[in-house]
Order: sequence, then C-alpha cells, then structure tokens
Amino acid sequence: MNNSEPGYVYILTNPSFREDWVKIGKSARPVNVRSKELDNTAVPLPFEIFATIRTVKYNEVEKLVHKTIDRLTDLRIRQNREFFNVAPLVALDIFRDIAITIDDAVVTLYEDNKPVEDIDHVEEKSKKNESKNHEPKRARFKFSMCGIKIGEFVTFDPTGIQVKVATDDSVEYNGRIYKLSPFAGTFMPEDMRNQSGAYQGAKYFSYNGKTLTTIRKDKENMVF
Repeated sequence: MNNSEPGYVYILTNPSFREDWVKIGKSARPVNVRSKELDNTAVPLPFEIFATIRTVKYNEVEKLVHKTIDRLTDLRIRQNREFFNVAPLVALDIFRDIAITIDDAVVTLYEDNKPVEDIDHVEEKSKKNESKNHEPKRARFKFSMCGIKIGEFVTFDPTGIQVKVATDDSVEYNGRIYKLSPFAGTFMPEDMRNQSGAYQGAKYFSYNGKTLTTIRKDKENMVF
C-alpha cells in the first residue's frame, strides 16, 4: 500500500460486549469490509462501526489513539490487543482531538453501519444556528473560570475521590493526567453510568462543596 493512500482508524462496538467496551484498530480498506472480516465465531454478534478517522497517517493515528488511552489508565482489556474498556464517546472525543492536528483527517460517525454527516459539517451547522439565534457558543470548561488554581484539589462527587488540578483543564490522579469528561467516563460507578457513556465532566466535580458548573454559572452571572 502506497504511504500516500488514505486509510482508516476505527471504533467498533459489539452488542455482545459491555457498553463501555470498544475495539480500536486500523484498515487500509473501507471499514465495512474490515468489520465483516472480524465477524467470526470468536464473537457471538457482528461488530458495529461507531466512528472512523480517514487520513494518510492512519498508521500513526492508530498508535497515537492507543497511546492516549493507555495514558489515561490501564484500559486495555487484554495487553497487545485492540480492545479497550472505554465508552465509545470517550474514544470519539480522543479521535476529534487528534483529528484537529492533522490536515487531511476526516472524522465520520456511523449509524446502523452507515456513515452520517462528518463532524466538521455538524459543527458548521451548529455555528450557523448559533449565529441565527445570536447565542455565542459556550466555551469549554477551564478551572480559571472558577478561580481554581493549579495544585488545588477538587472532588469527584460520585465516589468522593479527590484529585489535583494539573492544568487549566485537566486533573491528576494516581500519577496520570485526565480531562474531566474522560475521567468521569472512566471512574463513574457502574450503577450511575448512562447509556451513551458521555459525561459533562464539570457537573461531577465539586470545590468547597459546590459543583464546578454551579461555580462557573455564579461567576458568569456575577455583576461587577
């Protein structure tokens, strides 16, 4: 395969797996072909395509996705395999972060194993709608929005875990760095998980008894 030819990095789910298990691999051919190849007696049901990145750098991207997830925590179900104990939308968030840095990368979501609109197009629609409604897009959460400094501690309310603020948008726990939403997706107790596996991270952390979303809202509504 010519290195200039694009390939795919994919997120696959399987109805026979837990909701927070995914397979993340690569293919030089269309992913629907690869997913059918994986349909064998080793799994009770066929794989379903959740999302893909298409890029000529698909070999490097696959390694980077695996490395990023491994850095979050020990999420590989078995070492040296492409199966991870991570919610599909958390993996998708990693796809999106990586795709931003690659000129030719295209991230595509799938429904019923068929591609839907590219994320870039969805975001463009969102921006147009915001313009029509004259409502600015809300910025991503930063600890500085709440007056919280690097080195201070916040509490992950579902379990009471205290974590240290590592950067303006990440925390440190057991020597690893996490964004808030992936942390919530990883450490959320089983009985509190939602079906999508996506979490608005700031809602689940508190500082001095107040959730980060409440502190942010109070700061934004403060009249000077």
